[in-house]
Amino acid sequence: MQESQKTSNRLQGVKIGLVFTGSHCTIGEVLPQINKLKQEGAEIYSILSYTVEATDTRFYKAADLKKELTAVSDHPLISSIVDAEPIGPQKLLDVAAIVPATGNTIAKLANGIVDTPALMAVKAQLRNQRPVVIAISTNDALSMNAKNIGLLLNTKNIYFVPFRQDDPFNKGSSAVACMELLADTILMALQGRQLQPLLLGPRP
Repeated sequence: MQESQKTSNRLQGVKIGLVFTGSHCTIGEVLPQINKLKQEGAEIYSILSYTVEATDTRFYKAADLKKELTAVSDHPLISSIVDAEPIGPQKLLDVAAIVPATGNTIAKLANGIVDTPALMAVKAQLRNQRPVVIAISTNDALSMNAKNIGLLLNTKNIYFVPFRQDDPFNKGSSAVACMELLADTILMALQGRQLQPLLLGPRP
């Protein structure tokens, strides 16, 4: 796959809800992509799961992450189910992207469980028959969660950021999305198309 050429305004005026769930080690890879989306003209909403909103980790402090997300977002952070619910009736988003999507979130979404702001945002978006992009980051993508990923791959209005095994010899069931392809995946999803190839080979 050729790297897309740098273009401006491909996403001009597009309202993107970035839904953060607790794959804490991967969030650092997502943050640079937010600036790229904004450079493309996107309007950013940030939606935090309970875990991301409240948990200090070795990768970041929750307060620092929220400060950084506030600085790059165009609207106040959404971190409660009540605040996420209007995404549906008010049609706030053109596209929602779970970045990253944990195995727990994937399993709940595939089975219709809505118990966090992240899942409420996705449910609200799907209610409007608008696209949802999933950037997986889970150690059980090719084991316990393979069936759930399969269900979501076959679900209308859901698209995946292309992904690869991140450590096939030490963590054979683990897979992580290529976050550099987030903008391209969103652009294709807005056209009702899945960015291909979906399954990536090892990093060069």
